[in-house]
Amino acid sequence: MALGALAFSGCGEKEDGKASYALVTTGVASFWDICKKGGEDAGVELGVDVEVLMPSSGDDQKSKLEDLLAKGVDGIAVAAIDPINQAGLFDEVAENSILITMDTDAPTTQREVYVGMDNYDAGWMCGELVKEAIPGGGEVVLFIGRLEQDNAKRRRQGVIDCLLGREKDASRYDAPGQSQIGAKYTILATLTDQFDRAKGKANVEDMLTKHEGVDAMVGLFAYNPPLILEALKQAGRIGEVKVIGFDEDEVTLQGIRNDSVYGTVVQDPYEYGKRSIEILDSLSKGDTSVIPENKFVDIPARQIRKDNVDAFWSDLNSKLGK
Repeated sequence: MALGALAFSGCGEKEDGKASYALVTTGVASFWDICKKGGEDAGVELGVDVEVLMPSSGDDQKSKLEDLLAKGVDGIAVAAIDPINQAGLFDEVAENSILITMDTDAPTTQREVYVGMDNYDAGWMCGELVKEAIPGGGEVVLFIGRLEQDNAKRRRQGVIDCLLGREKDASRYDAPGQSQIGAKYTILATLTDQFDRAKGKANVEDMLTKHEGVDAMVGLFAYNPPLILEALKQAGRIGEVKVIGFDEDEVTLQGIRNDSVYGTVVQDPYEYGKRSIEILDSLSKGDTSVIPENKFVDIPARQIRKDNVDAFWSDLNSKLGK
């Protein structure tokens, strides 16, 4: 069934008369729980309905988008799992509802605006943390959920380029499957797990066995650093291998406090959710002034180390009502 046919079958069926918007994520993670809270808080402030859907795969994301259109939802913010292969799907969604992207972009589609950060720059910031953790150089392994996503590709490349001492070039892409060797740092491998936590932990265990001299492990999705810590603890190597993370999982933040994690690069998923709903509501009312000329609402990343982790965590808990 075509998306267009689905789109209009549900229009006008909303029982409470409120505008309705949805956030559709790339998967299930603590990162998205924070985004959900931001979206829901915006919904309360604006008096609109907000639904948050966390798919398990690209096919599941497609199904959830179809369901939203069938309901006649007024606007959707989606984090693209595979922006190239999903381009046709997103364009059909955009023709039948207001579509924006968040966290991971689909820049070749008809989406109105992207809410997020420059993932290449954020990856570079992560590379800087690696350099601080092992200033003398060494062997590094990268762990990430998947590389089909635009944000994942750019984030990983930023780390690699920083460690290899290259000039910044966000269009560069080192294909996985081989090591990247620089003057001081060697990226031994990039391992993906497709959001399978058991596979993610097994990847760490495998690298610890194959490369006993590994100096640092970098987890580039929110759940990766906690999995790294689990594997290191079981191997009795906490503190021996430096851990650098991405995002603000509580286990990662606690690891910074107790010196088992050197630092992490955090986004602002709460603001992603909140701003996305605010923008969708403005667009539904005909206000296009919320869209910058470059169609990018930049919410910059930050580096979190031991000297600022407590203040960051306190602010995060306040937003989450903890």
